[in-house]
Amino acid sequence: MDNRFMHNNRIKKFLQVPFLLLAVLAAMNVVIYAMDKRAGGAATLFVCLYLLLLVLMYFHYKPAIMAEMVAFAFEQGKVQKELLKELGLPYILVDTSGRPLWANRGFYEIVGGEKTAKKKTLFQLFPDLTKESLPISREEAQMRIMYEEKSFRVEMKRICLQDALTDNTISASDVAEAAKKQYGKKYRRLVKDGGQNELEAVIDEHDIIVAVYFYDETELQAYIRENQEQKLVVGQIYIDNYEEAMDSVEEVRQALLIALIDRKINVYMQNIDAIVKKMEKDKYFFVFKQKYLSQLETTKFALLDEVRAINIGNELAVTLSISIGAEADSFLQAYDSARVAMDLALGRGGDQAVVKYGERIVYYGGKSQGVEKTTRVKARVKAHALREILETKDKVIIMGHRLPDVDCLGSALGIYRLADALGKKAHIVINEATISVRPIMNNFAGNSIYPEDLFYNSEQAVAAMDADTLLVVVDVNRPTYTECPELLSMTNSIVVLDHHRQTSETIQNATLSYVEPYASSACEMVAEVLQYIVDKPKLRSLEADAMYAGILVDTDNFVTKTGVRTFEAAAFLRRSGADVVRVRKMFRSDMEDFKQKARGVEHAEVFLDIFAISTMPVEGVDSPTVMASKVANELLNIAGVHASFVFTDLEGVIYISARSIDDINVQVIMEKLGGGGHANAAGAQLTDVSLQEGIMQVKKLLEQMREEGDL
Repeated sequence: MDNRFMHNNRIKKFLQVPFLLLAVLAAMNVVIYAMDKRAGGAATLFVCLYLLLLVLMYFHYKPAIMAEMVAFAFEQGKVQKELLKELGLPYILVDTSGRPLWANRGFYEIVGGEKTAKKKTLFQLFPDLTKESLPISREEAQMRIMYEEKSFRVEMKRICLQDALTDNTISASDVAEAAKKQYGKKYRRLVKDGGQNELEAVIDEHDIIVAVYFYDETELQAYIRENQEQKLVVGQIYIDNYEEAMDSVEEVRQALLIALIDRKINVYMQNIDAIVKKMEKDKYFFVFKQKYLSQLETTKFALLDEVRAINIGNELAVTLSISIGAEADSFLQAYDSARVAMDLALGRGGDQAVVKYGERIVYYGGKSQGVEKTTRVKARVKAHALREILETKDKVIIMGHRLPDVDCLGSALGIYRLADALGKKAHIVINEATISVRPIMNNFAGNSIYPEDLFYNSEQAVAAMDADTLLVVVDVNRPTYTECPELLSMTNSIVVLDHHRQTSETIQNATLSYVEPYASSACEMVAEVLQYIVDKPKLRSLEADAMYAGILVDTDNFVTKTGVRTFEAAAFLRRSGADVVRVRKMFRSDMEDFKQKARGVEHAEVFLDIFAISTMPVEGVDSPTVMASKVANELLNIAGVHASFVFTDLEGVIYISARSIDDINVQVIMEKLGGGGHANAAGAQLTDVSLQEGIMQVKKLLEQMREEGDL
């Protein structure tokens, strides 16, 4: 309305200009009359004549001028409406419920005609558009949708009907037509009785319409997609167990085994038009177009299975690790992403493919067990590096994961003994002593041999942390799972010792990282490190008991993930004073615990013939999550059960303990739920779901993975 009044005032002022000039002439006439009366009289005559002519012309031409203005406005609105109707850009006005009020021909063409458009709402015509997607403020909303194999960028503008009447971008006739549908009979009555002014008076300020524009970007998106597909991605292939595989076959057949591996890799790469180059005896580098990446993902990197199937008498199957860097801004960044992905693949045990899309990481494979390395060279190198770091620090803080288990505490005590032997003050961070570690901690509480501040809580650890403090993280490599994540950001000296498979969430700023998924336990790794320290510290019997118990628990009494090096570590601990009988007595259950474990087994159900699923009640149970892991282990003793999942609802969080026999990789299953662990022992935590919803979520995942062959 203000806009229209402004234009009216301009026209009115323009018409008033001759009368303003008349006032100037009158003033001039007065001056002339003062100078010469005869000249003033003549001037007065001409001024009166000018006034007469002005009045006659004003009243004679005013109707014609107004008629021309009305005709011009009418023609302008008509042209504007026709231009909008013929505009190639599809355009529609709808109310807040999605009901069409007006649309141009471009819109009718994409939806299949005017009749189709009028019978349905905007949301019915375009399922990707919902009422929630409409703008809730005056700011424009944008989104992309697909419609009949075409890609559209949709822009939506929220318009108040009152404002629309003075909006230059929308014709008045369009608004009138929209208002006609909005008000129905009331509109027709108002127009008949009084016209547009009355219509303006009844339009409520809360009456809203939405202008929707459709920009066809199908061709643009096709060019963008083609550009993306032509980008080169970088990949690496490592043979995980090259030395071990060569040693497992006769010497005369080693060349044949290598030739078969090379052929499998080259043929596979030819199918995706890739360039592959063998860099070392067990390392390959390849480059291909990104459009073929989806083909590799669809087949889930079948090269892994093809190479694993090679058998010419080799006792050990050959496994590969594949890494790919994609969606990078430059070729160098793609290569860096491929290297990071390879580190993850190797850190997770190999026999898998890892694709890094910028910050997003996707895993494929990883179903087989990690191969135990017979050489201890890596353990010796890490041991020397750890000692060098320890010698440069004044104080050591050792931290494990939340709700620590026996392996976590045992490995921490092993690092404590090393630090103490080097004359360093050391502390172990434990906030809550679970039922599993309580028997061990009781041996240290009040023991005069050990300092009273051996165990710290998080507050004490944060207060004690300074620049000269070394933080050693054991039995965990995910920062959010640690006992006190704040400590990780308080120092630049961090050492990580862990045997769990790595995920995309890792401790980034570690000075030394020793992660070996094939190891049975963190205690096994620490025991090996202690053996390679020059002037190695002598473990006390209580510490040897704790480390031996850690191996015992994590291997389920030397049943799972047990290799030659596991027994060698156990022998070292036995020589250091570990007593098998004492350890067994320490971890015997009382009658109530045994009954609770029996109740967990009683609640079990068999799913898909090979999975045992149960729940662990929390009422009256000390450390329900620990008891759940015991139940999961017990369920594996049932014939026909290949994997077990035990759920615990503790303080609104659903904890899952997963265990398996060697043919099922529960770590891969738990990773899909945000968890992780080992191939035979893993876990996850679910939030914002009930216990039954969590169980259904796992069941659906198992069914899906079984159908896709991922189990």
